[in-house]
Amino acid sequence: MTELMTDSVNLKKAGLKATLPRLKILGILEAARDRHMTAEDVYKALLAAGEEVGVATVYRVLTQFESAGLIIRHNFGDRAIYELNQGGHHDHIVCVKCGKVFEFFDNTIEKRQRQVADDAGFVIEDHTLYLYGVCTGMKEKGVCSKK
Repeated sequence: MTELMTDSVNLKKAGLKATLPRLKILGILEAARDRHMTAEDVYKALLAAGEEVGVATVYRVLTQFESAGLIIRHNFGDRAIYELNQGGHHDHIVCVKCGKVFEFFDNTIEKRQRQVADDAGFVIEDHTLYLYGVCTGMKEKGVCSKK
């Protein structure tokens, strides 16, 4: 019950009414082992939890959460991935074979990007870095090594 109350407060702070579908979807995103979920992943998690929320509602709520700044949408190739906006910057590595998304942060890369922007006469307001490759497990054994 406390969890739903906390989620309700978070939704209200974001300017959204605390409806049951919004609370359920926010709960799924918060409880997920994998921080990066597709709308289909969210929908399947709701079904597994015995929740009766339609797939169209999932897409609609995710769009509302994105507009309110609660989640961040990433487009990796032909699929959209959502993650809770927990502040702080990080970049992503995406395995093109298994589809798994991994987060990383590297001070050297961040420093170099700022230098490139400075040299070009820019002040960075925001940036995103996605690296695409094949995880070692998929490359060597055909099974993701990062799960």
